[in-house]
Amino acid sequence: MNRKFLAAGSIAAVAALALAGCAGGTDAGESADPDAPVTLTLSGWSLETTPEFQTLADAFTAEHPNVTIELKEYDAAEYNTLVTADLAAGSGPDIITQKEVKYMTTFQEGSQLLDVSDVELPEGISGADSYKVDGTAYAVPYRQDSWVLFYDKDLFDAAGVEYPDGSWTWDDYADAAAALTTDTVKGAYLHRWQSTVQGFANAQTGTSVLDGDYGNMTEFYENALAMQDAGDQVDFNTSTANQLTYQGEFGTQKSAMLLMGTWYTATLIAQQASGEANDFEWGIAPAPQLDEKTAGTDNTPVTFGDPTGFGINANIDSAKADAAKQFLEFAASEEAAQALAAIGITPALTNDAVVETYFGVEGAPSDELSKFAWSTHEVLPENPTSSKTAAIQGILADLHTAVMSGSAPLDESIKTAEERVKSEVGLD
Repeated sequence: MNRKFLAAGSIAAVAALALAGCAGGTDAGESADPDAPVTLTLSGWSLETTPEFQTLADAFTAEHPNVTIELKEYDAAEYNTLVTADLAAGSGPDIITQKEVKYMTTFQEGSQLLDVSDVELPEGISGADSYKVDGTAYAVPYRQDSWVLFYDKDLFDAAGVEYPDGSWTWDDYADAAAALTTDTVKGAYLHRWQSTVQGFANAQTGTSVLDGDYGNMTEFYENALAMQDAGDQVDFNTSTANQLTYQGEFGTQKSAMLLMGTWYTATLIAQQASGEANDFEWGIAPAPQLDEKTAGTDNTPVTFGDPTGFGINANIDSAKADAAKQFLEFAASEEAAQALAAIGITPALTNDAVVETYFGVEGAPSDELSKFAWSTHEVLPENPTSSKTAAIQGILADLHTAVMSGSAPLDESIKTAEERVKSEVGLD
């Protein structure tokens, strides 16, 4: 029977990660009985509200009765720190969920991830390159969220505003937000994360955070600030002071539009079913585009998003490693994609059958634009695979706060970020 475990290990052990990197498993040359009982631990977070781990574990063990998968639960907010500490202490999970791509190199550079380049992946899977370092794969993707536009059809109808049709640019989005704003409803809610501005700026201008030049963000911040100043979205300082949630603002119809990752689909469906969110009709549209070149359903909209994947602890024995690789191959498969889609999770592998399963979930929208927005797009990584990405993103988070809070001018904030990245990260 699968069980849950709480995280163990001291935060101070993080510093010892590199010291724990030496291999300690069974010699790879030893033979192992493929039908012998094997128990694997799999790291996860928020298990009560994040069913994907148990779903994949149950589906895999149903086909591999000799394998038991035990879920090891970590605090979501401290996930990477706690897993790193457990790995340093020698008590890490056998299968390490890669929650954020920007921290994958921490595990890889600490010699904590097994080379999984031999795990066979299906054609068309998204996100695999994010887990490669110098051509070697250290994890495989099982889900791939992307950012889209959620909109409240009831509020659009009440305001007499036409629904998004897939052709919107950022100007169209701003115009709609202004038309939707009333005394009690904001046209849009922009959450506090830097992703909401910087992710789109980088993806739609073809810029990487590793470039060290962030002038491409200027127009996107000008648009966000203009909407904030006009009162068409809650201002950053109010959102921060009141710790507003995007689920609450959109789900209780305080805002008519929300730019968010596709993971919100499952949450919204569940919250409407439970009564935590209001009962209203909603849909998904492609994120607004920089210009008309990528707008419209005859084109491929550009957005951003990072995969979520599974890696293998480099220090497990060969029998466990074989079973773990089988699990990774399963997690990337169409069978697993169907299982994930059935619970409202966006898998890394999509096709027509997976789309139908995803939108066949009770409470999901059924219109064609929602299906198009979910399945048709160019998704560029928010976090390129590099040991410098996490530090750079920390600096860019400071840029975002300074600009959106009004504590520093836009041009000055961008210049400061560029100088800090050069001096603190060593990016040329």
